[in-house]
Amino acid sequence: MKKAFQTVLVISMLTVFLSAETKIVKHKVKSGETLYSIAHKYQTTIKKLRNLNGLKEKSLLKVGKIVKVEIGTKKKAHIVKKKKSSRFLRTALKKHAIPFSTKKRYAKSYGGVLFKSIGFDFGFSSKKSKKIIALAKQKLGKKYVWGATGERGTFDCSGLTKYVFSKNGINLPRTSLNQSKFGKYVSRAELKKGDLIFFDTSKERKGFVNHVGIYLGNGKFIHASSAKKKVVISRLNKFYSSRYKGARRPS
Repeated sequence: MKKAFQTVLVISMLTVFLSAETKIVKHKVKSGETLYSIAHKYQTTIKKLRNLNGLKEKSLLKVGKIVKVEIGTKKKAHIVKKKKSSRFLRTALKKHAIPFSTKKRYAKSYGGVLFKSIGFDFGFSSKKSKKIIALAKQKLGKKYVWGATGERGTFDCSGLTKYVFSKNGINLPRTSLNQSKFGKYVSRAELKKGDLIFFDTSKERKGFVNHVGIYLGNGKFIHASSAKKKVVISRLNKFYSSRYKGARRPS
């Protein structure tokens, strides 16, 4: 009974609430843009875009068309600290509260919102990302074969990522397009080692994802390259930088 009462006091110590608003903006369709690329740009979904603009599944976007986009304003996490009222309460906090100042970081989210202000982080651990990268590097030089996921040591781009992540307990979708919808969206400025990065490498620049690699840090990534016919490490140079479509952090 005493422990239960202590737990209730600890929970009442921190009251976390979210404030979020949405607004509608107008976007003028540019050449090469699709519903998918627009949804990625504004961090929304294709379904929401279709519903908001009355578009059918097979509707085509014309250059210059104005589409409405619903976006969320910045979400803030507020922490309200109540006054410590007794020695008993301080003792309960000491026994049960998580020490935010320790070196180990804790992942915690409420409604998908990240609480960085109190030291939480999101995604797989640095230890797991190192294992993912180490395994991927073991495949350097392996032959590129379209549709291959490790059979006879051969891979295509999404086959390599699916193989490496599955060996580390994360089951990715099969294709690069579907992998680009899996996990937490990560901005380019927030890239970390082990993140999946996506590209449109088509000559026509059709606007949708058709290639994937694993970010290594320092502007480098490892991928199964159809142009090089093998698994290689490349830089986010002018070619790949201009065709960059986004990143995800699977977990």
